[in-house]
Amino acid sequence: MATFEKELKGVSLFSDLNQRQLRKLSRFCQERKFRPGMTVLREGLMSGVSFFVIVEGEATVSVNGNELGRLEPGDHFGELALITEQARTATVTAATELRCLTMAMWHFQRFLKDNPDTAWKLIQHLGRELVEARSTGQSPR
Repeated sequence: MATFEKELKGVSLFSDLNQRQLRKLSRFCQERKFRPGMTVLREGLMSGVSFFVIVEGEATVSVNGNELGRLEPGDHFGELALITEQARTATVTAATELRCLTMAMWHFQRFLKDNPDTAWKLIQHLGRELVEARSTGQSPR
């Protein structure tokens, strides 16, 4: 079974986790591939409850049809889907062949229930991001 600890360590949300915690979390990841032009997430829809980490390839991010940027290996998206059940806030489309790690919300919840020490680290991380966003006048990620 492949483990994806290295890819998860690069995600800011998981950067405070130790190697053991990352190994446990990586067991809940699956690989998924998308062809160029395929929509991974669609703005305004509850298009799944998964979080994505790009392993290979590039994707575009758009809101209201306007491209806002590109994502490349190491970038991630959909982290709010791990915590909320709200509609997607952007559309993500594969620009090239795209290989991602995915994790479903229910797997993430199970991981947190089984690892409460990790849940506390994630809450602290989100708190720091909120404080930083407020101090810079930005909206939180």
